[in-house]
Amino acid sequence: MTTASSVAPAAPTALRGLMRHREVSFWMLQGFGWSAYFIAQYVSALFYPEKLGPDKLTGYVYVLLVAALTGLVLSSLLRYAYRRIRDRPLAQVALIAFVLIEISALIWRVFINGAYIAFMGEHEMFAGAAHVFAGALIATYLLMSWTALYFGIYFYEAVQREREATLRAVALAQEAQVKMLRYQLNPHFLFNTLNAISTLILDRDNDTANHAVTRLSAFLRHTLDQDPMKKVTLRQELEALDLYLSIEKLRFGPRLRLERDIDSAALGALVPSLLLQPLVENALKYAIAPSESGGKLHIGARLIGQRLLLHVADDGPGLADEALFVAGRGVGLRNTRERLAVLYGDKARFAGHNTEPGLRTDLEIPAEFAS
Repeated sequence: MTTASSVAPAAPTALRGLMRHREVSFWMLQGFGWSAYFIAQYVSALFYPEKLGPDKLTGYVYVLLVAALTGLVLSSLLRYAYRRIRDRPLAQVALIAFVLIEISALIWRVFINGAYIAFMGEHEMFAGAAHVFAGALIATYLLMSWTALYFGIYFYEAVQREREATLRAVALAQEAQVKMLRYQLNPHFLFNTLNAISTLILDRDNDTANHAVTRLSAFLRHTLDQDPMKKVTLRQELEALDLYLSIEKLRFGPRLRLERDIDSAALGALVPSLLLQPLVENALKYAIAPSESGGKLHIGARLIGQRLLLHVADDGPGLADEALFVAGRGVGLRNTRERLAVLYGDKARFAGHNTEPGLRTDLEIPAEFAS
């Protein structure tokens, strides 16, 4: 089976490390970046001894230390400011970031000019506002570069998170399909189905037997051909479910009583393929099969605003402890919950509760329609 880890191309190791240890990585990059700035400025000064003689080199080192430390502090403060605005519309982010950069550049230049006066005696650095604004222009370019790098890493992480979520959804959907196929192709399942068909043949009910074989073939073909990541309309999902239930009806006969309450407006809504079958399977296994008299299975769907509500209910024994709904009622329910969490995040709801008699499983997802 294909998993998210095997599908995803390996991201650069350094950037994957950034996403796992963001805080530590940020300060490491900050220290590395501003140290590189200090070294680059110092080495550059060595190439122009006529402008910066040995007598002033020590003072210039202190100026560079002030510049590097002030740049580190100001850029770190920008980071916290950007955290508050980065999810706004792009135009707002650009405008606010530009204002913050200009303010930071002016503050930075004031500190640098002050360092020139304190350590090198260059009092003309504050001879007029022009000195400050001219130096702030260079600082603006540096802080803009820093900002571009910050948002570049941030948006790269966002894209990676979305991509990984998609890959996890693919893996979970494929796992759900494999588990479904494993159940459908389970010898016990086939034995019961084929035994029911054999009984119909012995009773010379050939038309019903032929109908059963056709339904079994159609359902198995559907489970093999259906793309687990493709969203289908609720109408298509219910048609596939009918194939499954028609086969189970052979096993249970009149013991299985089916009811539906489907809002016609909901039939065009999109749902993840093969979503309802594990819930129906769960109800048949725990509510209908153990009872000599069988039981009732109720499937419902309706639209409320921009939400699609689905439910599968039975009149079986229910759960002694509702808190064990997902953990104690089979892998199908756990898989469904995980799949919804990956596909919809906190926009989906998946819950079960006793209805006395029986258990009701509720799903709630955003209402989506094909364009």
